[in-house]
Amino acid sequence: MSKNLVIVESPAKAKTIEKYLGQDFTVHSSFGHIADLPKKDMGIDIKNNFEPKYEVSLDKKDVVKKLKELAKKAETVWLASDEDREGEAIAWHLYNQLNLKKENTKRIVFHEITKNAILKAIENPREIDINLVNAQQARRVLDRIVGFEMSPVLWKKVKPGLSAGRVQSVAVRLIAEREKEISNYKPEISYRVTGIFENSEKKPIKTILNKELSDLKTAKSFIEKCQNQTFTVDALEVKPAKRAPSAPFTTSTLQQEAARKLGMAVSRTMRLAQQLYEAGHITYMRTDSVNLSQEALHAAKEVVSKNYGEKYSKTRTFQTKSKGAQEAHEAIRPTNFNVQNPVTDASQNSLYQLIWKRALASQMADAELEKTTIDISTQNIQEKFVARGEVIIFDGFLKLYQESYDDDESGEDSGLLPKVTKGENIKNISVTALQKYSKPLARYSEASLVKKLEELGIGRPSTYAPTLSTIQAREYVVIKDKDPEVRNLNKITLTSSGIKESIENENFGGDKKKFFPTDIGVVVNDFLTENFSTILDFSFTAKVEQEFDEIAEGKIVWSKMLHKFYDEFHPKIIDVSENADRAKGERLLGKDPKTGKNVYAKIGRFGAMIQIGENDDDPRPQYASILKTQQLSNITFDEAMELFNLPRILGNYNNNEIQVNIGRFGPYVKYEDKFISIPKEEDVMSITLERASELIQEKLTADAPIFMYDGMEVTKGKGRFGPFIKWNSMFINVNKKYDYDKLTDSDIKELIVDKIKKESERIVQNWEKEGIRIEKARWGRHNIIKGKFKIELSKEVDPLELTLIQVQAMLDAKYKKKK
Repeated sequence: MSKNLVIVESPAKAKTIEKYLGQDFTVHSSFGHIADLPKKDMGIDIKNNFEPKYEVSLDKKDVVKKLKELAKKAETVWLASDEDREGEAIAWHLYNQLNLKKENTKRIVFHEITKNAILKAIENPREIDINLVNAQQARRVLDRIVGFEMSPVLWKKVKPGLSAGRVQSVAVRLIAEREKEISNYKPEISYRVTGIFENSEKKPIKTILNKELSDLKTAKSFIEKCQNQTFTVDALEVKPAKRAPSAPFTTSTLQQEAARKLGMAVSRTMRLAQQLYEAGHITYMRTDSVNLSQEALHAAKEVVSKNYGEKYSKTRTFQTKSKGAQEAHEAIRPTNFNVQNPVTDASQNSLYQLIWKRALASQMADAELEKTTIDISTQNIQEKFVARGEVIIFDGFLKLYQESYDDDESGEDSGLLPKVTKGENIKNISVTALQKYSKPLARYSEASLVKKLEELGIGRPSTYAPTLSTIQAREYVVIKDKDPEVRNLNKITLTSSGIKESIENENFGGDKKKFFPTDIGVVVNDFLTENFSTILDFSFTAKVEQEFDEIAEGKIVWSKMLHKFYDEFHPKIIDVSENADRAKGERLLGKDPKTGKNVYAKIGRFGAMIQIGENDDDPRPQYASILKTQQLSNITFDEAMELFNLPRILGNYNNNEIQVNIGRFGPYVKYEDKFISIPKEEDVMSITLERASELIQEKLTADAPIFMYDGMEVTKGKGRFGPFIKWNSMFINVNKKYDYDKLTDSDIKELIVDKIKKESERIVQNWEKEGIRIEKARWGRHNIIKGKFKIELSKEVDPLELTLIQVQAMLDAKYKKKK
C-alpha cells in the first residue's frame, strides 16, 4: 500500500497526475462533491446561523467508503481538488466525511497539471482555506434559499412546476427586456450618402458623406446640388497608428471568442476546456486573471522568436480589470507553448488552437498601420465626402491572431487608397443617397450575454455555463433563428447619365442563434420584476457577488451576510405570497362571435394557450394551445380563433382519414396510428391534403424494413445528426464509410454488431463509475455487485438490457431490506 493518498475530483485528472508521481503515491477520484445539501428539502437550519445539513448521496456512499479505507492505510492524505472555491469546498467535505486528521492531511493546489507544477505543489502544501469554503457555502445557501422560497410563490401565482434562481432570473430579465425594447422600437429614417470619385490616374475612391440626411426631400435636394459640380481634395492626412494584441483568455473571454470563432455553446466550451486541463494541456480554465507567469512569458518569447523572428516578439503584462478576480492567478494558456497539436479530437484541438494562438499573440509586437483620410468637397455644399483607408505596414501579432467581435467594428476603413494631392480636382463618378432605418440593440447571443453579465458584475467564471444551460432547460428562453422580413428603400443615384430614382429591397429583423424569451419566460420575468425588484436588480446582484468575494478574503462573516439578506427577503416572500395578484400574463383578445364569451391569450398549466370563456363557466371553457411560431404577447384575435379549427380533417389517404393537429412536440399529421411531424417552415393551418399525403408516403417509405436481424426489423431514416438505421429501438448512425443509399446486408450486420459492442462497453463503463460491476455466475446467469451487495439475476435476464436507474433501484431495495 502506498504511503501517500492523493484525492482529486475527476478520474481524468487522477490519471494525468498519476503519471508524475512515484510509486509511493496512489491517486484516486472523489467524482466531484461527495456531500451536498439534500435534494428533497432545503437542508438549511436557518435559525441556527444558516447551518447547512450536508449529506452523502446514495451514489457516493461506496466512493466515500473506498476513500476511507485508503485514507486509514495512508501515512499522508493530499487533497488536490481544483484551486477555486468549489474545489476548496470539495477538499473540506473530504476532510470532514473521511474523518481525516490535521496532522497527516495536506491541501495542495496547482493551476496546471504538469510534472513541475505537481511536484512544486507537493513541496508547498497548505491548510484548507476556510474563507474560500465559506464563500462557496454562502453562495450555495443563499441560492438554495432563493430557489426554495421563491419557487412556491411562482407555483401559486403563475403556474405549477416553475422555479426561480438568483443569477438565472437576472439573465432572463436581460433577455426579456431586450426583446421588449426591440418590439417597442420605432426606427428613425435617414439617408446615407456615398460617393465614388476618380483621381487623375482613374483609380476609384470610395467615400461617405460626413452627415446623414434627414428625409427624402433633403436627399433629393442634395443630389441635385452635386450635379455639374467640380470636386476637390480639401484635406489629406496620413498618420501612423498601432494596434496592440488582446490579453490572454479569462474564462469569460474564452467563452465569448469560442462562441464567435468556433460557434461553440458556452457549456461545450467549458466541457472541452476541462478535458484539456485534466489532460495537462492548458492551465486552469476558471479564472478572471489575465496575468502570465514569468516562466510562461519566457517560454512564449522563445517560441515567438523561433517561429516568427525577434522583431515579432514583445514581452508584455496585462492588468486584471475584474473587481472580483478569483483564486486562479494566471490567464488560460497552454502548459507548453512548444506544443501546437497535443490532441487528436477535432473539437478539443480547435479550442486548444484558439487558446494557444491568443496566449502567444499577447506576447507579440504591435501591428503597425498607416491610416489615410481624404476629405473631398465642392463649392456651395457645406458637407464633405470622406474616404478612409488603412494599410498594414508591419503585421506583428496579426500574423497569428485577430480577435472577433459580435458587431462589425471595422468602421468605414478600406484598404490602400489611391494617391491624391491636396487641392487636386477629381472626377465624380456617382453619388448615391440610400434610405436607412436605425436599428435597435441586437438580441443577445451566448457570447454577448456572458459579456453583459461580466460587465454588470453578475456571476463568476464558474457560473456562466450553468446559468445559460439552466434558463434554457427551464424553457424561460430559447436559442433560435428568426427569418428576416423585407422592406423597400428609396434610392437616388447621380451618374453621368443624370439622376435616377429607384427602389431597393432590404432584409431586416433576422437573427441567427440568438436568445428569445418564451411566453412563460416573459410572464415569470414580469411577475418577479414587479414583486421582487430587489432580487432582480442588477446592482443588488452584483453587490451580492462582491460580498461573496469579501467572505473569500476573510473580511466579513458569511452567516452575518446571510442574516442581513434573509431578514429583508423572507418577509417579502410572505407578503407576495399572501397579497400579490396572480401574474398578468393574460390578454383579452375579443369576444367569440358564436357564444359571446371573452377570448383570452394566457398561460395555462401546459403553457401558452387561448381560452374561450371564464374559469368558473359551466360548461367549462374551451382551450387551444398556441403554435410555437406564435407568441402570447402579439397573437391576434383571428389567429387565435383559427386554432379552434383544429384538428382539421383533410380527407382520406388509402381509405384512412387524415387529420392535422398540434401536439406537445408541435404540428403533426395523424394517419392510422402514426404521428408525422409537419416541417417547422410549413403552416398547420394551411397544409393541403396533397402535401399531407406526401408526408405520409415519405414516412411509410422511411419506416419500411430494409432487413431482418435476429428476428427484428431494420429500418432507415435521416435525423438531425445525419442518416441512421434503427434496430431493436436503437438508432445507429451511418457514417461516411458506408454508402447510405446502397447499404448491403453485410454493412447492416456490421453496423448493428459494432453498435451492440459499443453500447455494452458504455453501459459497463457507466456502471463502473458508480462502483457497480457484472460477474458471470453458473448456468448462464449473471450477478450485479456493488460493495457488499449482490443481486442474482435469473437466466432470462441480460444485465446489459437493464438501465442504470433500474439497477440503482434494485440495489436501493436490497440496501433498505438489509437495513
